[in-house]
Amino acid sequence: MTDSTASLHIVCPHCHTTNRVSVADKRHSPDCGQCHRALFQGHPLTLDETNFDKHIGRSHLPVLVDFWAPWCGPCRMMAPAYEQSANLLEPDIRVAKLNTEDAQAIAARFNIRSIPTLALFVGGKEVARQSGAFRSAADIAQWARSHL
Repeated sequence: MTDSTASLHIVCPHCHTTNRVSVADKRHSPDCGQCHRALFQGHPLTLDETNFDKHIGRSHLPVLVDFWAPWCGPCRMMAPAYEQSANLLEPDIRVAKLNTEDAQAIAARFNIRSIPTLALFVGGKEVARQSGAFRSAADIAQWARSHL
């Protein structure tokens, strides 16, 4: 959507309500109509088995997901860069994390075989995947943008 009067569906990272936000207002720190908290928080959204499909399927924003686990050394090494990537990508791309230990069914559904794995979802469908740790937030942002 390029028309600034068009609207996007953006799922709230706090209460998970789907909000309608105009393209023009997306860059002006919109708040959720339900809980009145910021729709963009500047750090990755934590996904789980209860909210994953809503954020992936209902949001008009592309969603970048880091499939990770707390015991994974490369995941922990990449975590600060991934955290910083949210500031580079939002509000154009939602940045999220999914702990594969806590959401094993989702990890299995997407055939996650190694971690960390980044997957980019657009319109509810996976469009790109990269396994292995990235070294910087700029590399993560460049990779995500290159697949849109």
